[in-house]
Amino acid sequence: MAEEDKVMSFTGHLRELRRRLIIAVVAVSAGFLASYYYSDRLFWFLARPLLDALPQGQDFMVFTGVVEPFFIYLKVALLCGIVLASPVVLYQVWAFVAPGLYKNERRWFFFTVLFSILLFAAGVAFAFEAVFPFGFKYLLSYSTQGLKPFLSMGQYFSMATRLLLAFGIVFQLPLAILVLSRLGIVSARQLIAWWRYAIVAILVVSAVLTPTPDIFNQLMMAGPLTILYVVGIAVALVFGKKAGK
Repeated sequence: MAEEDKVMSFTGHLRELRRRLIIAVVAVSAGFLASYYYSDRLFWFLARPLLDALPQGQDFMVFTGVVEPFFIYLKVALLCGIVLASPVVLYQVWAFVAPGLYKNERRWFFFTVLFSILLFAAGVAFAFEAVFPFGFKYLLSYSTQGLKPFLSMGQYFSMATRLLLAFGIVFQLPLAILVLSRLGIVSARQLIAWWRYAIVAILVVSAVLTPTPDIFNQLMMAGPLTILYVVGIAVALVFGKKAGK
């Protein structure tokens, strides 16, 4: 009977997981359908930093395949659909995980997810509002009378989304340090002592996450990541697990 109860409990969890997944998929599909009508406007909003950096008199992009705009607009709509549906999706995750957690674990899980979302949004906003305008203006400054940029919407969308995702990920560093310091795995003193290794690791991560191999893009990520490492040291110093506790 005990084994049968365990099997029933497991199958019940599977049914619950399936129900949560169906709700999440429906929410993303609804967001996708709502976003597709505005997908062209959303794409040009995403392309605004690049268009503002183009040489005077050039305010257009090109596509190199017949179906390229169609698929790019589909990707834009799907991306926006996921963003719109994210509250529903995150709630489904919370509703599935929370019953198996203790009260203090629920509190930590909730605040960890909340700060992770805020940090990810901060990373995306920083990339879009600070890195993109400055970076594109610098890179396009190499255009001359005989050398004009001929930019594909597909290549730009791929590069832009990868950079936004990369900055959203690296902005999680203070949160990762907070969790590790609360668990007693690292301390502020250790992080200060490891600063040389941290600089090397930051340069390697920046080289891996940036979609283009040039040193300029890598430094544009390495700079904020170094600042976030310092912020993480301060977080570990204030909120980290104290010795003897």
